[in-house]
Amino acid sequence: MADYILLMHTDGGPEAGNAWEAYTAKLNALGVFRGGSSIGSGITLRKQGAPGPLAAHLAGFIRVEAPNLEAAQKLAEGNPAYEAGATVEVRELPED
Repeated sequence: MADYILLMHTDGGPEAGNAWEAYTAKLNALGVFRGGSSIGSGITLRKQGAPGPLAAHLAGFIRVEAPNLEAAQKLAEGNPAYEAGATVEVRELPED
């Protein structure tokens, strides 16, 4: 099993009221939920030179465990941002 992060973008429509509670409960019931949060404002830093722009299109993340990328991708089903039409990136979190 590997860890994956689902990054929700801000390009979707309005989400249903308590849909996040139901979605995280589903992931918990499957035993794959490893946390998540909305993402607030912040800054970018770089030791030397001008930093790149802040990725303002990111709204939040969910961390899950899955056997492979395809299984992690299926966990986006029911995600309130995804269901509202937002882009969801699914990225593996490799062990470094």
